[in-house]
Amino acid sequence: MKESTEKIPETQYAVQLVGPGRIELNRAKPVDRPGPHQILARIEATALCFSDLKLVKQFSEHTRKGEIVQGIDRKTLAEIPSYVPGEKPTVPGHETACRIVAVGEKVRRHKVGERCLVQTDYRSLATRGSVAAFGYNFEGGLQEYVLMDERVVIDPKTDKRYLIGVGEEMSAAAVCLVEPWACVEDSYVTVERRTAKAGGAMLVVAEAGHAVAGLAESFSPDGPPAEVTMVCSEESQRRAVKALGAPTVEKRGVEGLANEAFDDVIYFGARAEGIERLNDKLAAGGIINIVTGGRRIGGRVSVGVGRIHYSMCRWVGTTGESAAESYGSIPASGEIRPGEKILVIGAGGPMGQMHVIRNICSGLGGISVTATDLDPRRVKVLGEKVRTLAAAQGVPVRPLDAPMPRDGEEYSYIVIAAPAPEVTTEAIDRATRGGIVNLFAGVPIGTRQELDLDRYIERGCFLFGTSGSVIRDMEIVLAKVRSGRLDTARSVDAISGMAGVADGIEAIEKRSLAGKIVVYPSCHELGLVALAEMGRRLPNVAAKLDGGQWGKEAERELLATEGDTERPKV
Repeated sequence: MKESTEKIPETQYAVQLVGPGRIELNRAKPVDRPGPHQILARIEATALCFSDLKLVKQFSEHTRKGEIVQGIDRKTLAEIPSYVPGEKPTVPGHETACRIVAVGEKVRRHKVGERCLVQTDYRSLATRGSVAAFGYNFEGGLQEYVLMDERVVIDPKTDKRYLIGVGEEMSAAAVCLVEPWACVEDSYVTVERRTAKAGGAMLVVAEAGHAVAGLAESFSPDGPPAEVTMVCSEESQRRAVKALGAPTVEKRGVEGLANEAFDDVIYFGARAEGIERLNDKLAAGGIINIVTGGRRIGGRVSVGVGRIHYSMCRWVGTTGESAAESYGSIPASGEIRPGEKILVIGAGGPMGQMHVIRNICSGLGGISVTATDLDPRRVKVLGEKVRTLAAAQGVPVRPLDAPMPRDGEEYSYIVIAAPAPEVTTEAIDRATRGGIVNLFAGVPIGTRQELDLDRYIERGCFLFGTSGSVIRDMEIVLAKVRSGRLDTARSVDAISGMAGVADGIEAIEKRSLAGKIVVYPSCHELGLVALAEMGRRLPNVAAKLDGGQWGKEAERELLATEGDTERPKV
């Protein structure tokens, strides 16, 4: 085993989740020594996240806390003491900056002394409902030292490391906050599918009196679907499907069809109940294409909005007769466009702030941002945080203490950063022709919401959502930080040591803080300290704030005075 020159203790401070709602501060958790394939890293900082609150409440019921069922053998998992699925206590915290202090003799891709940013999602390792993740079924960053395994932290598809190397120029807070910023970035740079899935499963449902058209034109250049299931009312419709040349299966109705079985569901019709029956037939990443043929649905439709975010399902449509028109209206990505009139709903929270700041710093011309939130204090903090930044970028920003603007204006790009499904209905009602609605905040996966699909389809709107991030997203955000285009630490609203983590989780639940909370594990007994209170609580640290914002100098002062003096400083 190779170790750094710093002394590695036998025990450490760690926050452990031992059951639903049961957070404990363990002041003597053993520090595991790495086995042959393993890596021991010292945690510099970990930011708290709303997802941590979900894990606290759900514990073993959370899909990322489950047993790994695919992607790695059980023998390997049994060798990793930090693999803690199911009812085993875990250490939460997935927005993490760390430094490698020891590696096993068979570790080849990681070196002692490297400073790293942790990519959370191990997407090649499947649980029954999701994927494995750092801070869930693998212990996370709310402890002083964490053990990882090189056989887990390398992506087998890209051969890239989940421990992304970073330099010394960034503060620990700026590094760990790349992870949530990368989730925001992912929602903009996501690449959207604009054809039927090649080799996928397609379902075609046609009501009486509707022509079946545009299917072949919807196929991907990479090939047709592997199979087309049809539920058609008329013989002419069945002939149109069979003429495609793809293998076909004919069914009498949709009721007996398996749920989450189809990559593309194309509905020729305009009946609300007909559309609603198709909600659950979409597979993850699936597209439902509603071809109304000039007819109106005539009422709101219950849509599975939870699956738009978590399963990345998409809803598109056309008032014409060709399914190809709907696919052609899908934007290439979720990126904002020059001249965009942007509305961010729930902008006062940590992630909403990131959306506002990210778009201000986009460099695109002619954009404006309206930012709404229910909490007046959050709106005030947001306004103060972005005022000088917006002026420097020449982007008009309008913070509003309201759930939605009351002026009736329409917006070309709407971000929903509040986990309230009813907001989706209002967003579609306020979207311009060709408007994009970024459903960023997740609601439970079974949640449905009534939407005005007539307006949505007639205006050619696009509703989409994403969940999490990939290594590429983190690399994009890191490049922005290094170039000076973005300061991820601008979203910090409070800091804490280990003793303040439970209060930090409570603050997230009560929405009592406007931005992110960064935890420094070496500050053992420090409680939660909001930046607004720092002048009273930690005046020496407050003196190092940069215009009231958290930065490297303030972090250095904190660690010099509040950190464990027997441990090395960041």
